[in-house]
Amino acid sequence: MFVRIDHSIDEPLYMQIRSQVIAGIARGELAAGDALPSVRRLASDLGINLHTVNKAYAVLRDEGYIEVRGRSGAFVAQSQSSSGSADTATPQMASQLYGLAMAYRARGGTLEGFLEQASQQAKQAFEQTGAAPIDVSKQ
Repeated sequence: MFVRIDHSIDEPLYMQIRSQVIAGIARGELAAGDALPSVRRLASDLGINLHTVNKAYAVLRDEGYIEVRGRSGAFVAQSQSSSGSADTATPQMASQLYGLAMAYRARGGTLEGFLEQASQQAKQAFEQTGAAPIDVSKQ
């Protein structure tokens, strides 16, 4: 899995790293127990401050995606639902989804429009591994 950062977008660098690690886990590029690069190595490879990578790893740890094992490094955490049938959404995820719905509504969007966009993005995430999110600005 390669991490790429884009200095031209508004998303903070640590969130770009976080998002790409999560996408790597979702696509199966990273499996439970896989080691992530050390903070220093990833920072050096990306040409960014090591505190930025450290912050990304801390967020991923706090959200349960990785485990930090002291000097041994960071590893992909075990799945919270081994069967895949249980609802694995956390209260934080529900809150984020609610926030997205409110932001969509605040921009004049309708419930139907939000559900359509959410459905398209979910299909993209679950059906097409390795694909980028759908660009809704052109639809």
